[in-house]
Amino acid sequence: MKWRGRQGSRNVEDRRGMGGGGKLIAGGGVGGIIILLIVTLLGGNPTEILNQMGPEQNNSGTYEESAEEKELSQFVSVVLADTEKVWAEQFKKEGMTYKEPTLVLYTDSVQSACGTAGSSVGPFYCPGDQKLYIDLSFYDELQREFKAPGDFAMAYVIAHEVGHHVQTLLGTTEKLGPLRQRLSEKEYNKYQVRFELQADYYAGVWAHHAQGMDLLEKGDLEEALTAASAVGDDTIQKRSQGYAVPDSFTHGTSEQRMQWFKKGFDSGTIKGGNTFKGTPLN
Repeated sequence: MKWRGRQGSRNVEDRRGMGGGGKLIAGGGVGGIIILLIVTLLGGNPTEILNQMGPEQNNSGTYEESAEEKELSQFVSVVLADTEKVWAEQFKKEGMTYKEPTLVLYTDSVQSACGTAGSSVGPFYCPGDQKLYIDLSFYDELQREFKAPGDFAMAYVIAHEVGHHVQTLLGTTEKLGPLRQRLSEKEYNKYQVRFELQADYYAGVWAHHAQGMDLLEKGDLEEALTAASAVGDDTIQKRSQGYAVPDSFTHGTSEQRMQWFKKGFDSGTIKGGNTFKGTPLN
């Protein structure tokens, strides 16, 4: 991806070197878990939860980033800026205004309006504060553990989390929340899969327009598809336990994730990502 020398986003909050504090009240898998506990989706007050967890533990020193971390932090900032441009334009076409999210960089653990999460949950988006959270060490994990190298693989991950922000702005996230109360885990998971696949679609929409801005390089699309495949539920479960349990899927199979990303990439429009077609959420 052509990113060096380009302007980054102003919406990056650097909390590296700070402790998260409190306890982990929500978590999930890799590549984009939304922490949907408490917050406004379920009628809770995130402020009360944060107060119960105690104050954030700040490191009095200044975090010293390596040269590799500095380059990666610049990269994610540029990718975020690109998503801002694309989604502002797409929302304008639909007569809406895009509200830019904030990307929080952290190390080890972080406190959000959705609770405290460790870096093991991977990058995530919290609808309670409309912020994306990422420990940059995930880039190494993406290459080493998931065999998905390349800068555009990481760009896909960021674009997926921004896709969850788009869902929040469009009201989709709010509709999903109440279903957790009414449905069994097995039935709710089906909706959660559709939710995640829609975020993959929106990531593809961003990639479509990034290509239109001449930002993609040879092999970038393949890097994104490899990453989408690597974080499929079936692939992750087979690697970790030797078999897959479809009823426990929350993000979709590798094939589904690649399919919806590619569909967004081919379409380039908000309207083509109705993964909830035929459901009460539609």
